Amino acid sequence: MAGFNKVVNSYEEAMAGLADNMTVIAGGFGLCGIPENLINEIQRKGTKGLTVVSNNCGTTNEGLGVLLHNRQVKKMVASYVGENEIFEAQMMAGELDVELTPQGTLAEKMRAGGAGIPAFFTATGYGTLVAEGKETREIDGRHYILEPAITGDFAIVKAWKADTYGNLVFRKTARNFNPMAATAGKITVVEVEEIVEPGELDPDQIHTPGIYVNRLIQGTFKKSIEQRTVRAANA
Repeated sequence: MAGFNKVVNSYEEAMAGLADNMTVIAGGFGLCGIPENLINEIQRKGTKGLTVVSNNCGTTNEGLGVLLHNRQVKKMVASYVGENEIFEAQMMAGELDVELTPQGTLAEKMRAGGAGIPAFFTATGYGTLVAEGKETREIDGRHYILEPAITGDFAIVKAWKADTYGNLVFRKTARNFNPMAATAGKITVVEVEEIVEPGELDPDQIHTPGIYVNRLIQGTFKKSIEQRTVRAANA
């Protein structure tokens, strides 16, 4: 994109340049705050051999799960297999390469990648399978493992509001992994519920500055509920 205006007019334009065997970092947690229309555009494009970095892989039939249906994902870097039966089945059958990563470590790997930090030490996972093959170090009497940062060819993000410059506001728990993901892509594509003119957002309420955003599109969203829980009716 050239200039300050990041708005594009179609999902095809938003995901232009995505090619086979690229790495995609996706915001969201379960079905909360997921870039559902950008995921559907990847499904429509049929892009194959993807490495997808996300907390989990949606559910069996929604979110990133639709890419597993099409066998578009070669590798998942995630912290949770979760509610996705296809994810579990493909992993157990050896049909999907899976790198399970502690949740906080995964968030920090995205944040570090966006900040230009190539790796960091963390105590999480020391002495477990997570530490296999990784450098370890003792610091002040505690053991740590070296975790590499994560960056992606594309980052796909869902926000609540944005101005045309790409400054983003996330809504409540839909914020989750989205701000970290937004910083870690070579091309960051964001879909939002509302786009406003520059100056209409309170600068103190902006969660991610537009410098990280390359493309911005306004969409409509289904907002599925992953686990619907209702209170029993009174007898």
